Parts: sequence; C-alpha cells; structure tokens
Amino acid sequence: MKAITIRGIDSSVSSKLKQVANNEKKSVNQLVLDMIKQNIGMQKRKKYTKKYNDLDHLFGKWTDAEFEKIQGIVDSQRKIDLELWK
Repeated sequence: MKAITIRGIDSSVSSKLKQVANNEKKSVNQLVLDMIKQNIGMQKRKKYTKKYNDLDHLFGKWTDAEFEKIQGIVDSQRKIDLELWK
C-alpha cells in the first residue's frame, strides 16, 4: 500500500479529526481513509441502517399489562385478511 503525506493541517482540523475518530472508535488514519473513499465514490453508503432514538425515553417504562395491551393491538394489525389477497 502507498503512503500519502498531507501537509498543512492546522491544529483545529487535527483536533476535530481526533475527536470524530474517537467518537467513531477508529484511528485517525482509518477515519481519513473512510472519508476519502466515501467522497470519491469508492465506499458504499449504508442505506438501511439508520438508527432512531426518538422512542428511547419509553424504553423500560411500560408495565407488563401495558405491554400486553399494546402487543395485542400490534398483533391484531399484523393479521392477513385472506379475502384481500385472493
């Protein structure tokens, strides 16, 4: 593999790269490689792996009775109406 040196990176860019790499649990080198590949079209973007956290505040809040009620409603909506599929 080739090595490329990038000159002229100021301290604010370097700090931000380190911060983002740390947040993504990657090395700065791996982060930069991934960014380059993504921006020149050599890395596929994940289309269906977006994480949503909008309902996190509800996690662990339902009683067993509330869960059973909600699950019953969900299950009833998942039934296939055979007449509609003929």
